Amino acid sequence: MGVRKRESAEARKAANKQVAFAKLNNCPTSPRKMRLVADMIRGAKVERALQLLKFSNKEASRKVEKLVLSAIANWEAKNEDASLEDADLFIKEIKVDSGAMLKRLRPAPQGRAHRIRKRSNHVTVVLAANDNTQSN
Repeated sequence: MGVRKRESAEARKAANKQVAFAKLNNCPTSPRKMRLVADMIRGAKVERALQLLKFSNKEASRKVEKLVLSAIANWEAKNEDASLEDADLFIKEIKVDSGAMLKRLRPAPQGRAHRIRKRSNHVTVVLAANDNTQSN
């Protein structure tokens, strides 16, 4: 059993060598607005995704752009010997999860109060090297 575990662990490490990720926690933007930006770049090549994010006029795109650049830097740190141009990186996965919610009260007519929910989110970006089986 020890040999089988070791072989599967080595196979997992080899697969993870081609993958890099970055995570942004507690970003003070609603998840719905962030998902619009995430859907725009999902599955795209990194160069194309950075162009889309740079010229998008949404505020959430600035934060996602920094996150993609961070994931690229993480990939470069993992693979010092490989070049970025030859790797043909693409966004394998990007997911937006709901984060903590700040609950505030806003005065309403006739002495009542309405609850305001200030939402935040967590964004995870996973980059992978294109191995010519993908057609992106």
